[in-house]
Amino acid sequence: MLGGHLLHGGDYNPEQWLDCPEILEEDIRLMKEAGVNCVTLGVFSWAVLEPEEGVYHFGWLEEIIDNLGSAGIQVILATPSGAMPHWLTQKYPEVMQVREDGSRNLPGKRHNFCYTSPVMRRKTAAIDEALSRTFGKKENVILWHISNELGGNFSDGACHCEACQNAFREWLKEKYGTLEQLNQAWWGRFWSHEYTDWDQIHSPVPRGETTVTALELDWRRFVTAQFCGFCEMEIRAVKKYSDLPATTNYMDTFKNIDYNRLSRGLDIISWDNYPFWHREKDEVPAAVRAAFNHSMMRSMKKQPFLLMESAPSVINWRENNPVKRPGMHMLSSMQAVAHGSDSVQYFQWRKGRGSYEKFHGAVLDHKNGSNTRVFREVSEVGRRLPGLEHLLDGTVNHPEAAVLFDWENWWAVENITGPRLDLNYPGYVMDHYRAFWEQGIEADIVDMNADLSGYRLVSAPLNYMYKSGWAEKIRAFVRGGGVFVTTFFSGMADETDLCFTGSHPLEDVLGVVQEEIDAPSEEFENRFLYSENAYPAVRMCEIVHAKEGTEVLSVYERDFYAGFPAVTRRSYGEGQAYYLAAESDLSFLRRFYEDVFDSCGMKNALGAKLPYGVTAAVRTSCRQKPADAGLADSGEAVFVMNFRNEPVSVECRGDWRDAETGETYSGKIPMEAFGCKVLSRTK
Repeated sequence: MLGGHLLHGGDYNPEQWLDCPEILEEDIRLMKEAGVNCVTLGVFSWAVLEPEEGVYHFGWLEEIIDNLGSAGIQVILATPSGAMPHWLTQKYPEVMQVREDGSRNLPGKRHNFCYTSPVMRRKTAAIDEALSRTFGKKENVILWHISNELGGNFSDGACHCEACQNAFREWLKEKYGTLEQLNQAWWGRFWSHEYTDWDQIHSPVPRGETTVTALELDWRRFVTAQFCGFCEMEIRAVKKYSDLPATTNYMDTFKNIDYNRLSRGLDIISWDNYPFWHREKDEVPAAVRAAFNHSMMRSMKKQPFLLMESAPSVINWRENNPVKRPGMHMLSSMQAVAHGSDSVQYFQWRKGRGSYEKFHGAVLDHKNGSNTRVFREVSEVGRRLPGLEHLLDGTVNHPEAAVLFDWENWWAVENITGPRLDLNYPGYVMDHYRAFWEQGIEADIVDMNADLSGYRLVSAPLNYMYKSGWAEKIRAFVRGGGVFVTTFFSGMADETDLCFTGSHPLEDVLGVVQEEIDAPSEEFENRFLYSENAYPAVRMCEIVHAKEGTEVLSVYERDFYAGFPAVTRRSYGEGQAYYLAAESDLSFLRRFYEDVFDSCGMKNALGAKLPYGVTAAVRTSCRQKPADAGLADSGEAVFVMNFRNEPVSVECRGDWRDAETGETYSGKIPMEAFGCKVLSRTK
C-alpha cells in the first residue's frame, strides 16, 4: 500500500482560499475528523505557482504541505499542466490547440494545449522540475500526479496544427519507411488516393480526408503516442530530483487515448470514477460499468490501483444529477476496494464558491460544516478503511478469466462503413462482462498485447481487428487447454484495417467458415433455440458453415438461413473455442456463460448462485500461506456486495466469518440494502 495505508481523501484546492486562513485551519481539523489521511494538491494551480514567467511562488504550497504533514496527512502532488495560465497563452499562442477546421482555440478551458509544441513542453518541464527540486524529498509527499485527465478537451482531444502535422508525417515515416509501404497498407489505390509525397498527408478532418480508415487509425495511434510522450516528459521532469512513483488519472472508457499504451510509462494506475447511480431504480447497469472500469485499471499492471476521484454525493455535469441515496457512498467506495483499489478519494474536499464546479459535490458543502449527511457518510468510510488494512496489504485480485477490450479494435470497429453504422463496442463488451459480474466470476480486462498465461477462459466479443500475432496467441492458448469465446464480426481485418482474404485467421480453431453478415431491421429479426429456450437474433446475424468436427449448439430458426449455425463449440488441442454467430440479448448471454463456466469448473467465491444485484470479488495475497490458515493469515478477503436498495439473503457453501464484526454465517448470508460484507473462510 502506498504510504503504508489505504488512502482516504481527495482533491484539495487551498489556493482558492488563501485569503481565508480560518478556513484552511478548519480544513485540517475536519480532515482529521473525517479520517482523511491523504490529499491531492496542485492540480490546477499553475497561475498561483507561477504568476509570471519564470517567477515561482511556492511558499504558500510549502506551508500547506507542512501543516498537513504535522497533522499526519500525506500529499499526492500534481503537475499543473492540465490548465494553462493566461500569461502563457498570451505570450505563446502556439501552445493552444488547433481544431479540425484549422482554427486555433482561444485561451481557457482545460487541456487546451498542443502536446507537440516545443514551447509547451519546455514551460511544463521547467515548472515540473522546480516542483521536484522543492518538494520531491518532502517526507509526507508520496506520489506525483501528472497533469489531470489527459486528453479531456474538445471533440477528439487532438491538435491539428502544422507542428502536429509534421510530427505525424515523421511518425508515419518511422512506421512505414516508404510511401509505397504506406499506400499498400492504406489501400491507397481506392478512389485514386495514393500519396506521392509525405507532405500530402494530413490528419483526418471533416473538410478533408475521412474515407481512408487506416489513416484514421494511424492518426489515433499518433495522438496516443504524443500524449504518452508528453506524459513521459513530465515524469522525467518530476523525477529529476525525486524518486517518488508517478501516476496520471484515467477517465472511464475514454476513446481518445489508448490507456494500455499510456500505462507503460506509469508506476501506478489511477482513475476517476463517476457512475450514474440512481439513473433508474435498477443500479446493476451502473455497478457493472464501474466494476468493468475498476477491473480494467487493475489489469493494466496486475497490481492495486488508486481511485483518484469519486463523488462524495452529487455531480454537476449531467442533465440530471441525483444525490447518492443513503448507503450508496459506502457501497461504491467498497466496490473500488473490492476490485483492487488501495484508495478511496474524492473530488473534492471543499466546494468552491464560483465558476463551473461550484455545485459539484464535495465532502464539505458551502454551508453547515461537518453537520451534513455527506460528511457523516464520508467519515464512516474513513473509520472503516483502517480496519481493513491488515487484511488487504499485499493483496490484489487474481481472476482466472479475461475479457478483451482493445482500444485499436474500438477505433477500427466503430469507424467502418457497414454492415452497421451504430456499433457500440464498449457497450457490447460490457454486456458480456455483465454475465461474469452477475455470477460473481471475476475477469481481468485485457488488450491483444496481454499475456494470457494463467487464464482458463478468454472472451473476445466483437473482435473485429486481429493485431499481428493475436491469432497465434489464441491458437496456443486453446491448444494448451484454454477456453476461448468470440463472436460475429471477428477476425475481419488486420491492424491497418485491410480485410483478411481466403479464410478467417482462426478458422481451424473456431471451426466455422464465415460467408455473409446480415444486419436486419426489427422487421427481419431472427431467433434461435439454446438449451430449450428461444432467444432473439438481432442487429447482426452472421451466416457461417460448421466445419467437420465442430459441434453446432444452436441454429437459426427463420429466413433463408434457417438451420445455419448460431452457436458452435469446437475442441482444439486440449481446449475449446465457442463462436456466437448472432447478436442476442442479456438473457442469452447469462445462460450461455453459465454453461461455459460450468464446463470450465469456474465458480464464484461463495460457491452458490447469487441473487440479482449481488456480486462477489476476491483479493488474495501473492505470498504462499498454509492451506488451513484463516483469512487474516492467508491474505484472502471476499467482498460480497448488494446493489439493490433492499435486504437480500445470499446462499453460500461452507462456513464464513465477517472479517470486521466476527459474526459467522453458515448456508446463508443476510445482506442489508446497498450493503457490503468482507468475509473470510472459517478454518
